Amino acid sequence: MAVFSIWDARFPESARTRGLETVQAIWADMQSYAGYLSHELIEDLDDSGHILVISRWASRESADTTLREYAENPNRLLVDQLVSTPRTRFVGRVVQGV
Repeated sequence: MAVFSIWDARFPESARTRGLETVQAIWADMQSYAGYLSHELIEDLDDSGHILVISRWASRESADTTLREYAENPNRLLVDQLVSTPRTRFVGRVVQGV
């Protein structure tokens, strides 16, 4: 069953551009991992340093495996240095759609 891995990141104004570029680089990398299906990067219109990523994966296992395999990637390490608060992630499924 396909799942969604949803990431929430907040960057201070001084790191907003670099943060967004790094998030974009991370998700360009994700496209080569097994089980990756798609993603959307969403920038908060009221807070441009607030980025939400909604990604779709073939299974929770593929999302979690990729998370572990990517743990030491320089882009991942950099994004964690740039955020103003720790990023959060949750994995979910659609319970109702239109």
